[in-house]
Amino acid sequence: MLARTLLPFLGVAAMMVLASPDATAAQDVGIYAATLAEPDQKTEDISVETFRGILADGSALVIDARPKAEFVNGHVPGAAMLDGPASDAATAVERLAAGDKDRAVVLYCNGPFCQASRRLGDELVAAGFTDVRRFQLGMPIWRALGGPTEIELDGVVGIFGRDRTAVFLDARPATEFEKGSIPGALNLPVEAAATVRGAPMPADDFNTRIVLFGTDGTEARALADALSTRPWHNVLYFPGSFQALAEAVAAVK
Repeated sequence: MLARTLLPFLGVAAMMVLASPDATAAQDVGIYAATLAEPDQKTEDISVETFRGILADGSALVIDARPKAEFVNGHVPGAAMLDGPASDAATAVERLAAGDKDRAVVLYCNGPFCQASRRLGDELVAAGFTDVRRFQLGMPIWRALGGPTEIELDGVVGIFGRDRTAVFLDARPATEFEKGSIPGALNLPVEAAATVRGAPMPADDFNTRIVLFGTDGTEARALADALSTRPWHNVLYFPGSFQALAEAVAAVK
């Protein structure tokens, strides 16, 4: 079940292919292969399917065009952040690309109506980059379709300190959880995620923010992957160690 707040985005993503002159062929294009098909764009827009492939094979430099405050609270795993003034964005990308303007670059931001990746894409083309594409469906559709979302330590600490509705799930085995976890956390070992029907998963709001952590990032990511085909789509995993997280949370006042 997708939250109603995301349905407009999914409607855009599913229907933009109907603008194709060949409506019959367009109707055969599923959501994973869909793009916005916007006219007169300087950079190519890619589908979820293509974006997943790029992330898997590392064939492009993936850049989150959103502000740092949004990046730390959840981003596509492996994406780079541009930490600096917007006026220096093209220079920052050139540094990330080690000066190679022919390197493949993929940008994303906050979905179909977000302008950040469009603007940055145009800037990069003007600066001489030759292979710039956008995943314009962005974070809303990525999350809605089960894409894993990584959160930085600062983001976890911020959520812990201010969001009393968030659910924190500890992916470690029950024997480790019983020795101690972060305050308020619930236990959901990876092997139980595929079949869990009730608690500790929130059943009253599938848009509830859920933060996953484990012994390390591998364990947390495994739990995120196990939950990727479940109804909850506001799920984030912390890629660091339990020790680092516990120490940071303990310092929250």
